[in-house]
This record gives sequence, structure tokens and C-alpha cells, in this order.
Amino acid sequence: MGNDQNTVLAIGTKKGLWLAQSRNRQDWTLTGPHFTTLEVPSVAIDTRGGRTRIFAGVNDWHWGPTVVHSDDLGATWSETEKGAVKFPEDTDTALARVWHIRPDTADRPGVVWAGCEPISVFKSTDDGENFELNRGLWDHPHRSEWGAGFGGAAVHSIVPNAADSNVVHAAMSTGGVYRSTDGGASWEPRNKGIKADFFPEPWPEFGQCVHHITADAGDPDRLYAQNHGGVYRTDNSGDEWTSIAQGLPADFGFVFLAHPRTPGTVWTIPLKGAEERNPVGGRLSAYRSTDAGEHWEEQHDGLPEPDYNAVLRDAAAVDDNPGSVGVYFGTRGGEVFASPDEGAHFNTVAQRLPDVLSVRAAVVVGG
Repeated sequence: MGNDQNTVLAIGTKKGLWLAQSRNRQDWTLTGPHFTTLEVPSVAIDTRGGRTRIFAGVNDWHWGPTVVHSDDLGATWSETEKGAVKFPEDTDTALARVWHIRPDTADRPGVVWAGCEPISVFKSTDDGENFELNRGLWDHPHRSEWGAGFGGAAVHSIVPNAADSNVVHAAMSTGGVYRSTDGGASWEPRNKGIKADFFPEPWPEFGQCVHHITADAGDPDRLYAQNHGGVYRTDNSGDEWTSIAQGLPADFGFVFLAHPRTPGTVWTIPLKGAEERNPVGGRLSAYRSTDAGEHWEEQHDGLPEPDYNAVLRDAAAVDDNPGSVGVYFGTRGGEVFASPDEGAHFNTVAQRLPDVLSVRAAVVVGG
């Protein structure tokens, strides 16, 4: 990495936000906490248009949840006066939590998505200053049958299609994967092949507890899903999913990451079962596939052992380094790890933070 490239890591926790910076992705400078007493369940770093904007979804227990942003690497923070994310009055609903913030692609400037609790999708077209409720999903006839996962009823993954701005996928707990092909005006469930083993009929049209979805770098119609039991891939935009769990020590977990440039390269972090939710045998490892989940290799070098802390769905990320991509994740034990070489070796960014809920990374040229 050249000296003009600064990697920025945003770390949201149960009590506060930390920012880490590094020129080599091995030696880190940690600052914080920001929002010391507040839960930060979602973060994002938007580097489109030559500007670095850090987003944080914060839960203020007095004023309520909102989205704030910083354009100066955390020196100052701005908040929309009346709240960036809020439900319209006619919904008679209050925002409970912003679970996921997703800047869209570089050729869709200004567009930022938010997945929220209760189950909802919001979209901003002004760089995250103001978000509008997606009525197509909110008014969906399935709404009354969607349930709450262990952490709540929320949209936790939003995947805009890189090739077609009309196509977007969203995943929720519980409800499964839904797809829109008309820019969000309407949504249909896309869960064929994903098992819901907690139902008497384990192959429903919807109702699955999908934990996370992401898209492949080479084909926007190829997506991956980490389920509440089960690891899956679709090659046809969700029309049908197939299992890719063979070779993993467990098929439960929350994390699924895709390489930003290399097709077929993905990562997951398996956990043992829905009841335990710990690394199998206390061995915390990332698993990488370079062939779209056909085979998996363990990546453990530099990680502590034993470690019985889970990694949550938004607490892992890859960066956009033009050389070797960095892989990052934080645990519920307050440790954050970074790999500068696509998972081959990990180093420690931070220790003994509060419960890590969200992690995002980006390369800032000249930062």
C-alpha cells in the first residue's frame, strides 16, 4: 500500500463508536469513543465522488434512533434536524433501530439505503441527509406474517444490483429474501431452496430466518446467503438457492463477505448451532472460498484460541484496496481483527471494546 493510502475502519459497539486508521493495515491508531453511551448497530463509509463520509446509525435512548454522518473522519458529526430516518405519521410506527446502512454503487451518486427495525427499507437520494420509507415493502401483504429473529424484526441486508438499478434484494429476520425488479415499487419472496427447519413445513415460500446476503463481484445475479442453519448460493438472482455448506465445520453463522473485484471469492465465519452461537471448539476462524462455495479453506493465522465469542452479521467487512483486499471483523468480546492479505494472516486492531456490532473499512487516498 502506498503512503498516500490510508485505511479507515469504523467500529460500532454496544456503547460507542471507534475509528481506526492505518497506512499498512498492520499498525493501527484507534480514536474514540464517539457517542460514548449510545449503541451503534450500523456504520458505513461512503467514498464516492472523492469525499469520505462516515455514517453511523445510533440509538439514543432519550431522543430515539437516527443516522449521523461525518465528512472529516470523525472530527465533527452532523445530524438532519428532524431526523434522517423516520416513519411517516400515517404509519403510526416509530423507528426502533437502524440495522444496516448501504451506499449504492459509484454510478448512482447520492443513493444510500437503510435497513431498519421494524422490518422496513428506507432510501436516500441526497447522500444520506434524508431517507424515505419504501412503501412497496412496508405495505406488502406478507407483513402480518413476518416475525422477529432473536435480535428483533428487521431488514438487515440490502443488495442493490450493480448492473440494473431497478433490481434490489433485501433480507429480513424473519421473512427471508425479497426481490424488487421495479426499483422498489413491488417485492416478491425469493427463498426457493432455503430451509426453515423451525417450521413443520421446512420449505415455505417465505418466513425463513436468513441472517445475511451479499452479491458476487463478477455476476450481480449470483448471491450468497448465510441462513439460520444453512449456507447457500443462487446463480439466478434468487429464483433458486443451492447449499454450499459442505466443507464448513458448521452451517450456522451471521457473516458473509464477497471480494469487491474477484468473482467467486467469498468469506464466512461459522458458528456452532443456533443454541450455542460460538466458534466450533472455541476455534475462531474465517473460511474462504475461491470457487463460489464449492470448496472452503480455513483462515486462522493470527487469531486467538480459544475464543468463544460470536461475530455478528454487520460486524465484518472487506476493504477496497487496489492490491490485496483487507478482511476485518469484530467479536462480541470486544476484539477487532484485520487481515491485509485477504485472510491469510490476521492482526489485532483493538481489544476489550464493548460488544462489537458493526464494522466497515475503506481506503482513503491522501487521508
